[in-house]
Amino acid sequence: MKSSSPPLSSAVRRAVFSSLAAEPRVDAVVRRIGDAITLGLLGDGEQLPGESELSARLGVATVTLREALVVLRQQGLVTTRRGRGGGTFVCAPADTLDDRLRARLLAHPTEELRDLADHWAALAGATARLAAERADAHDLDAPRRSLREFADAEDPAARGRLDGRFHVEIAAAAQSARLTREEIRFQTEIGPLLCLAFNQPEAHREADAQHRALVDAVASGDASRARDLAEQHVHFGLRRLIERRLDGSWQQQSESAPPP
Repeated sequence: MKSSSPPLSSAVRRAVFSSLAAEPRVDAVVRRIGDAITLGLLGDGEQLPGESELSARLGVATVTLREALVVLRQQGLVTTRRGRGGGTFVCAPADTLDDRLRARLLAHPTEELRDLADHWAALAGATARLAAERADAHDLDAPRRSLREFADAEDPAARGRLDGRFHVEIAAAAQSARLTREEIRFQTEIGPLLCLAFNQPEAHREADAQHRALVDAVASGDASRARDLAEQHVHFGLRRLIERRLDGSWQQQSESAPPP
């Protein structure tokens, strides 16, 4: 099965598959891999590294990794094939992820969404500023690819995942693995929900213009403008997401849908 996601940049891949922090290991592996799938950093059909390689990268025992893969299979996020050409593959059809995201949005009170917006804007602004100071032309290849794909995306779910990937790649351009992991954490908490904010054409066009302006600011080394644009983009998306959260008719429609 061919992956629907392009190869990760080396900086993003290092962050996704870097050693885990000291926390319950099975839960940490499930969260790290599940977050990357939800964000679209690991695409539907993409093969994960082999068990020995992946357990070594994550800094966990092979038995721990296997337990985590069982949980991910139960969640429908990966599938394992045996025999020649076998391995563990991402299984993330868009409709399954969309149901998960709608349920997650309804679980966030409006006040919490506003608080997350403030925290995320501070992080996005800082990483954009550092990217403007540190990134070279090659570092911007990945975010430029993502913004082109975002501009062409007709499916709101794809727009949300591409926006998330774009933010992670800007963080990676800041050349800080720690900041990149923090951006991934924020993206998995709130970023993918933005597909629900980008469903209208005018919101899609506005977000596209914001992406382009941000990349231009980073490329030109304008750190202050890059920071301001990143913060404005985050608040733009979250304002629309809060409006969607408060839309009573949408809530009723989501609640009547079958559970994911």
